[in-house]
Amino acid sequence: MKNQIDALMQENEIDALLVTGSAMHNPAMVYLTGGGHITSADLIKPRHQPAVLFCGPMERDEAAKSGLTVRLYSDYPLKPLLEQAGQDYTRALALRYRQMLSDLGLERGRVALYGQIEIGPILGILKELSQLLPEVEWVGFTRDPILMPAMMTKDAQEIERIRSMAKITTEVVARTADFLTHHRVENEVLVKTDGKPLTIADVKGRINLWLSELGAENPEGTIFAIGRDAGVPHSSGNPADFVRLGKTIVFDIFPCEAGGGYYYDFTRTWSLGYASDEALDLYQQVKSVYDTIVSELALDTPFPRYQQRTCRLLGELGHPTIESDPQTQEGYVHSVGHGLGLHVHEMPFSGAVAGSQDVLAPGAVITIEPGLYYPSREMGFRIEDTYFAREDGVFERFADYPYDFVLPMRR
Repeated sequence: MKNQIDALMQENEIDALLVTGSAMHNPAMVYLTGGGHITSADLIKPRHQPAVLFCGPMERDEAAKSGLTVRLYSDYPLKPLLEQAGQDYTRALALRYRQMLSDLGLERGRVALYGQIEIGPILGILKELSQLLPEVEWVGFTRDPILMPAMMTKDAQEIERIRSMAKITTEVVARTADFLTHHRVENEVLVKTDGKPLTIADVKGRINLWLSELGAENPEGTIFAIGRDAGVPHSSGNPADFVRLGKTIVFDIFPCEAGGGYYYDFTRTWSLGYASDEALDLYQQVKSVYDTIVSELALDTPFPRYQQRTCRLLGELGHPTIESDPQTQEGYVHSVGHGLGLHVHEMPFSGAVAGSQDVLAPGAVITIEPGLYYPSREMGFRIEDTYFAREDGVFERFADYPYDFVLPMRR
């Protein structure tokens, strides 16, 4: 949680955080400001001191909603800085940053960089800043040891925001199931009212419309993959493919709050009308493993243990796994889950990138999503729900939704 940030900064010998970019679709900035319509800003958080938010004067009211101290770029006018920099715009911006940092007493020490912004301009500014503030060390993390661990456990407000996204997500999934099953069928292909085949693109268009109507958005797209594409875990599906009966459909939907905020992550596998005996058997195997893993979740357990458990369960059923063959592209080929919040994927992790901090701590929000993938057989299966690790030891599923594999056609 946020109250861990100063301790994590101290532990990692970081004197300040510098977060740059928008307060929309920018997890670090959203986390520290609460989000809002701020298109360009800089947040500086010295260790053991409150954060200060710098922004343009047009966005001062939006910035004030953060509750942070707000300072305006107009207090650091560019015209004299450009004159000082010989009309070199990059150096002028670096001079502005030096003034901002100096005003907060940050002329030396280690400053960790966060945010989402075009990399070229910020690289140029940092080169200049390294000359202007030679006693400041700029630090970037491949595996973030400060904000990501803080984000791993959620407070009550964060949980309610995720819960709201769960409700929206499952409502859209229900609408999608109803939409599909009420289509006419010709030669095993779903047909629209104009007589043309229903395509993956048609379905995704409806999904995006419904998400928008309910106050969410889909910045990372939706996986709606049928047949062979369902057997490739992150194939988003071919937009031109027809929606057919009897083919496995992996529907993985991970929308977020409008404007960029908390995500939800949810997957169901469907077969319209009927399914082959092989598909029915494989689906039931995935569901059995899913049920086993969920039943064994326990607080403060390293998340990777459940990945190992999933590999062993599916291996015992005769499937290749990434534990038995790290190069396999069929069978079980990914991790069993991940944390979720302002990122679709965040701590705790269960797979190859997991570390000692990736535990099921109270307050963690995780996905559980075992699957089987056989593109050579033109089928794939995944079941995914998102859970909240409560302090009382209960792992609460955010939203109930049926696990029906075969969806009967209703027309």
